[in-house]
Amino acid sequence: MMPSTAADAPASSITAAPVRFPRALPFIIGSEVAERFSYYGMMTILPTFLVAQFFNPTHSAALTAGAEAQANALVHSFSALGYALPVVGALLADWVLGKYRVILYLSILYCGGHVLLSAFNNDLSGFRLGLLVVAMGMGGIKSSVTANLGDQFTPANAVLLPKAYGWFQMSIDVGAALATILTPLLYQHFGPAVAFGVPGLLMATAALTFWAGRRRYVRVPPTGLRAGLRKVLGAGEDRAALRRVGVVFAFVPVLWILNEQSSSEWVLQATHLNRELWPGFRPLAEQLQLSGIIFGIGLNPLFTYKLYPALARRGLQPTPLRRMGAGMVIATLGVLIVGAIQTRVDAGGHPSAWWQILAYCVLVGGVIMVAITGLEYAYTHATRSLKSLTTSLWVLTIAAANFGLSLVNGSIARGGWLAGLHGANFYWFTAGLMAVNVTLFALVAARLPEKTYVGA
Repeated sequence: MMPSTAADAPASSITAAPVRFPRALPFIIGSEVAERFSYYGMMTILPTFLVAQFFNPTHSAALTAGAEAQANALVHSFSALGYALPVVGALLADWVLGKYRVILYLSILYCGGHVLLSAFNNDLSGFRLGLLVVAMGMGGIKSSVTANLGDQFTPANAVLLPKAYGWFQMSIDVGAALATILTPLLYQHFGPAVAFGVPGLLMATAALTFWAGRRRYVRVPPTGLRAGLRKVLGAGEDRAALRRVGVVFAFVPVLWILNEQSSSEWVLQATHLNRELWPGFRPLAEQLQLSGIIFGIGLNPLFTYKLYPALARRGLQPTPLRRMGAGMVIATLGVLIVGAIQTRVDAGGHPSAWWQILAYCVLVGGVIMVAITGLEYAYTHATRSLKSLTTSLWVLTIAAANFGLSLVNGSIARGGWLAGLHGANFYWFTAGLMAVNVTLFALVAARLPEKTYVGA
């Protein structure tokens, strides 16, 4: 008797089942929108608040440069800590508590940090404590949230994973856009207590939304501390995968050095620009960031659904490493634009804010090519027991960038050996750094093998 074939089977048995997104996805995306509002709402006003409230409350022109450098140093120190702690959160998630409990418990801590920011807006020591607690909460959940998203997929629907990470990035952009519009207005009209308090309410909403989806999550159990250490320290596939991911991510901090400027240095630059975009409309300095966010929201689906498939059809396969390299080059163009703006500001001019809007749009176009791809790469190129850890390594690249920026701004504020990197020189230096970085990345990426692990 001959074996049956697809041609002999009933039509209903060979009809491919529709590929669907996991049921938990709306809860993950909804929670991320609220959490990103809470984070960017606080970050949007943080540099200007620190200058006005603590470092130059008399608005003395003579103190402006030093006060701005102090504010930038504190902002980047906070960001560096927040983006370094995901390594700790990842180890707890992968080896000890599991992702669900890490996200839920630290989200509650995150809410407490926002309460401290609102309560201690007149006390620098208390405010610093609030920043520390926010960094612990945000950093602790950061890698687990993105890895938890990947855990919801199986080989049957893994084809949808790049789109899911695209929607995840969209949720970040939507939360950031709403925060950038509303929080500066709350600060202007109701003061810092309300402006820092409302993001806390949104973080509470994020925690509740995540908790509401608890019965729909696929929960990967922790491997145990001893087993996890064996996988990282021992030989074999786990270690090889971790090494490949680490090599790629070693080139990413310079990209974040370019990007992280836009939430601090660029905001303070905007206070010196002519922000009358058209007669009768003059946005706040903090709100100019919205242009890049909106542009990113538009480009995200355009790249995912149009550009990348079109390139593939023409034989130009947009592999993850190619996308990342191209994004680095494009982001550098945005920094060159803002450097030209700063040259005019240094000469006493007040160039139009339209130029900074252009810089935001170009920068974001490059950054999202790297950011979305990097999150996907961190998950798909890691073995099952290391997915939170590799995602935390991705986030650690942001920490490294902010740590570097904090050192530079601290040296500028003290008149130290990096004091010459003030003004436009700061932007020329970072653009040159990226030129060297992307050249080395291209040489390494061309020789690096790729191996993915999804649902295994």
